Amino acid sequence: MYSCLYESLIQEAKAIISAAERLDKDQVEAILSKLTECQKRKSKIIFSGVGKSGLVGRKIAATFASLGISSIFLNPLDAFHGDLGVVSQNDVCFLISNSGDTKELVDLIPYLKSRNNYIIALVGNPHSKIAIQSNAILDAKVDKEICPLNLAPTCSTAVAMSIGDALAVEWMYRNNFSPNDFAINHPAGNLGKRLTLTVKDLMIPIHKIKPLNVNSSLLEILNLITSDGLGFAWVQNTEKFGEMIGIITDGDLRRTLAKQPLNRWDQLYAKDFITFSPLSVTSDCLAIDALKLMEKNPKKRVSMLPVIDTNKISGFVNIHTLVNAGIKND
Repeated sequence: MYSCLYESLIQEAKAIISAAERLDKDQVEAILSKLTECQKRKSKIIFSGVGKSGLVGRKIAATFASLGISSIFLNPLDAFHGDLGVVSQNDVCFLISNSGDTKELVDLIPYLKSRNNYIIALVGNPHSKIAIQSNAILDAKVDKEICPLNLAPTCSTAVAMSIGDALAVEWMYRNNFSPNDFAINHPAGNLGKRLTLTVKDLMIPIHKIKPLNVNSSLLEILNLITSDGLGFAWVQNTEKFGEMIGIITDGDLRRTLAKQPLNRWDQLYAKDFITFSPLSVTSDCLAIDALKLMEKNPKKRVSMLPVIDTNKISGFVNIHTLVNAGIKND
């Protein structure tokens, strides 16, 4: 069983290599040039196919869309019942078919040409009806499927998919596509979150956190830290609205109380516990950079950072919020 699996993978890999060796450089250059034109004039790339070729088309369309290029899949069966309306003048259309003679695609070609669309045939037969009527051809021919009956689309779909992926990658190289570009269209992924989420997106705004003043009692401090569950309190300058004097964490409480006799606890006030000039960030700081700052000193990790903008407190960001949002410091 294992030898069959191994051989199947080897045969598909050989089919992809063979297709790569047959690529026509001039055809590929013309296609890449059209894709670049398409993006500049904000036209669409349209992929169409039937059956398994249709599934390949959907995947390639999704890949190009993730690169910020307007890209969609058009079901040729639905195209003749209104969906042709999504096709605009000067769109680039990929028609995917192993045989190259799929009737639904052949019938679609005159309507695409009437809209001055650039047609690319991604086919297994470069002499087929679709290929002959296209502006450019990508040869996805395979000698045989790895299916023992030589019927189920296997090598043919792998080759077509690989050609689509390779085109997308080549386009990325030529357009200096960066991780930031990728992240814009992948905001929910780890990379997207690292490169797009800012402290402002995740911070607790200051109006939601009640402040203390320097003369707040120990009981007031304990009640405030306990009631909001944040594990800290901030001390406000009563003479300058929005200005923070410092913060008090549960760690500050423990360390100070440990140094004072029990009979003096009722004589302690916020000013006795304050950490002045704590580490802080601005609201436009990337969330991942805030996390790195919190974890900078492994022996004394910070679980919360004040957010300071133009010398005024905007809010706080804590490590639990960052982690829960999927921010990871790899």
